[in-house]
Amino acid sequence: MNGEKKKRIIKTIKVDINKCHGCRACEVACASFHSIPKYSSVNPARSRIRVIRDELNNVFLPIRAGAYTKSECAGRQTYIIDGREYGECNLCNASCPARDLFKEPDSGLPLRCDMCEDDPDLELPKCVEWCLVDALTYEEREEEVDEEVDLNDMEIAVEDLVEKYGLDKVIDTIARLTKKA
Repeated sequence: MNGEKKKRIIKTIKVDINKCHGCRACEVACASFHSIPKYSSVNPARSRIRVIRDELNNVFLPIRAGAYTKSECAGRQTYIIDGREYGECNLCNASCPARDLFKEPDSGLPLRCDMCEDDPDLELPKCVEWCLVDALTYEEREEEVDEEVDLNDMEIAVEDLVEKYGLDKVIDTIARLTKKA
């Protein structure tokens, strides 16, 4: 199957930082949607979107959680936006060992934006739905992409646990939990 082209719907959220005024409604909506049970609480640490804020200079930048990386990046670039310096980590969307941003607060497992996948499908991701100034816009387009094996969230979580605690401890814990069920 490698090398085959497959048509796939690509979902994107575009960010217009000139429209964002830092209200953080996107964070609240995301955190509420991803609470268990849904909409039962609002813990911003569970949000898959964070607004990087510089209120004094009126700069607000929504950043969505991206893919997990096993190591921190080697790049240490600095960006200057409206005269203020921002480190590369401030603008990064990855969950990595160097920082706790975009990690589940209870387990430490990485978070990733899932575009609020639900059953039945939502018309818009919650962050876009609740962005009242249209700083976030949702788009779908069809593209031909190389077919690749994609790890689902469960596989990523188990790999992370095995790396952190070791395979034997993870297997023992799963065995113990299955006996309780």
